[in-house]
Amino acid sequence: MAARNTRGRAIALAMLAALTLAVSGCAGQEEPTASQPSGAGSASGAPGAIKEGLKVAFLPKQVNNPYFDASDNKGGKVAVAEFKGAYSQTGPSEASPSAQVSYINTLSQQGSDVIVVSANDKDAICGALNEARAAGAKVVTYDSDTNPTCRDAFINQASAEGIASSQIKLISEAVGADGGEIAILSATANATNQNAWIEMMKTELAKPEYSKLKLVATVYGDDDDQKSFQEAQGLLAKYPDLKGIISPTTVGVAAAARYLSGSAYKGKVQLTGLGTPNQMRAYIKDDTVKSFALWNPSDLGYLAAYTGGALASGLITGKEGEKFTAGKLGEYTVGKDGAILLGDPFVFTKDNIDDFDF
Repeated sequence: MAARNTRGRAIALAMLAALTLAVSGCAGQEEPTASQPSGAGSASGAPGAIKEGLKVAFLPKQVNNPYFDASDNKGGKVAVAEFKGAYSQTGPSEASPSAQVSYINTLSQQGSDVIVVSANDKDAICGALNEARAAGAKVVTYDSDTNPTCRDAFINQASAEGIASSQIKLISEAVGADGGEIAILSATANATNQNAWIEMMKTELAKPEYSKLKLVATVYGDDDDQKSFQEAQGLLAKYPDLKGIISPTTVGVAAAARYLSGSAYKGKVQLTGLGTPNQMRAYIKDDTVKSFALWNPSDLGYLAAYTGGALASGLITGKEGEKFTAGKLGEYTVGKDGAILLGDPFVFTKDNIDDFDF
């Protein structure tokens, strides 16, 4: 993972040796420095700099979502300000592929230089994205990818293998040696990242060390708080012997934690997933949840913005092996199919959660 000048990053790196999982923290950040990758010149004449005045639009799965507020408004917006671009965020209030299409079309008509999008469906928005690219926009996906032919680069928050192995390891540790039935509470049924993680979790569960864990159901909360709460409630009604729930989505894990914390299942049914410290702090401290994982979403948006800026400035094309600098995060290398890896997930527990604020 690229270096970060943050106190939280130092903590994460220290724990890497013990936990073999890492992600950056966001507490106590120093003032970031401007990106100086090698390549084409900028409008101001500085060699290798991102052009000034780029219009960079973020289109998350849904607005008013704490995760995307952190990634876009606390990460992408900061990065765009650093390279003197024009930042905006827009999108549907519900996670809907069809709704995203209309926003893409509008952003294209408005002459966006960069569209940064988290896809609700890997194929449904491809036509609109390719039309936007034909009109001159560079497209960067983040958090959830499209078909690689529909974008110029993808910012992968962590490897699918790393996420899957961490989720199964955490639920196994929480449930204990006796194992038992577990379930998955996912986001939308078509979410590219969720489906990849779930398939790899199944592969992980096939390993001998997890032979006592039995996956009995996968349900979908559609990244809606109330529906996720109801799906968690429904799992316990249908599977009274359930020992654990994995919810690899920030909305779902917080909703499930809220349900468990006020139910008779608190302490009896274990929960882990992907969540933010601010969402999960109370549930960690009241012992509803023992541990969960995530990367720093603000770093994800920050990296996505710099990637879009580098693409729109001609510093990279999205070809495997290309290198560029993403401000305070340092140097990154473009991987296969234009994928750029932020890093591995970090595990949050009662012992470290107060070191992070996002």
